[in-house]
Amino acid sequence: MSAREWIGKDFYRELGVSSDASQDEIKKAYRKLARENHPDANPGNPEAEQKFKAVSEAYGVLSDADKRKEYDEARSLFGSGSPGGFGFPGAGGPGGAPGQGGFDFGDIFGQGGAAAGGGTGFGGLGDMLGNLFGRRGGGEPTAARGQRGADVETDVRIDFAEAVKGATLPLRLSSPASCATCGGNGARPGTQPRTCPTCQGAGLVNRSQGAFAFSEPCRDCRGRGTIIDDPCPECHGDGISTRTRTLTVRIPAGVDDNQRIRLAGQGEPGRGGATAGDLYVRVHVNPHPVFGRSGNDLTISLPVEFTELVLGSTVTVPTLDSKVSLKVPSGTANGRVLRVRGKGIAKRDGSQGDLLVTLQVVIPAKVDSKAKAALENYAETVAKHDPRPEITALLRDRGA
Repeated sequence: MSAREWIGKDFYRELGVSSDASQDEIKKAYRKLARENHPDANPGNPEAEQKFKAVSEAYGVLSDADKRKEYDEARSLFGSGSPGGFGFPGAGGPGGAPGQGGFDFGDIFGQGGAAAGGGTGFGGLGDMLGNLFGRRGGGEPTAARGQRGADVETDVRIDFAEAVKGATLPLRLSSPASCATCGGNGARPGTQPRTCPTCQGAGLVNRSQGAFAFSEPCRDCRGRGTIIDDPCPECHGDGISTRTRTLTVRIPAGVDDNQRIRLAGQGEPGRGGATAGDLYVRVHVNPHPVFGRSGNDLTISLPVEFTELVLGSTVTVPTLDSKVSLKVPSGTANGRVLRVRGKGIAKRDGSQGDLLVTLQVVIPAKVDSKAKAALENYAETVAKHDPRPEITALLRDRGA
């Protein structure tokens, strides 16, 4: 995309957010629109495919703090992006007439600062505009700069055991990618783009309007610096087409629910030879029917009988891949947590979690006559024992 097209687009409107939206709001809006318009969810719908490309492009700019800042500053400076409509003062008035210190856009673009006094003047704007229009801070035209590809985000869902131990998964994506037919240069196979004769490959042309002198993207090549005479039939000269590809994604052991995994260079391809964006895989972990997780530790609630806590016992506890025997000391309180070392989550950094076993007494809904008689006999035996002395003392003080 040319610089003029970039400035003229309203990326905030594409995502349906305000210009002061937070990064979380931008991300939430992008994920919603990307899911709604994904080619897999809308097969044969060209409008949804175009919308998917548009929101991906908008997110690629607005999700990057530096790109967003340049975009906001450029739109603030240029308005709609059309040349000649910038709203700067005219040639009249002090300093406006030729030969009386007339105003030259070259000063803003970083061309006149050094000559005026050795300083850079509005060097920040010069650098910013250089990034947008393929010019250096000193104002010398260069070959049109490429644009880094947008980052892409997708979601995968895995089982609890896969999150703990790690897994290798195939990931099928339908997303913009470098056109396989033309290799990304936009020209029909067997042909090559040619250097634009108007701008000599710079992507920029100089223009004067009264006392003003400025540069703008070349209209013949739309700021690309090259012209494609015979466009690729697959991508129609864009160099990018939507295609389905399968990647192998390695999920590291110990990944958390909602964690993102970055695959460098697997996002949208860059333009003009620039690097591709990154692919972010957001992992969603299905809950386990028995185990839970606390950091690197696995957790489990183990039902036990009252007698097992009072008299002590040895219980068998499952782990994710085997079982262990656990000794319960006599007189153990209900709800006590016992630790089994080294049976938790092992991460790549060498850290090793434990298995935390919470003992939970199970109260039977019904008991047979023999069990009832034994319980009544037990109740008579411990009748003089007060299990709640503090509460009894408080009630006594209140005259209960």
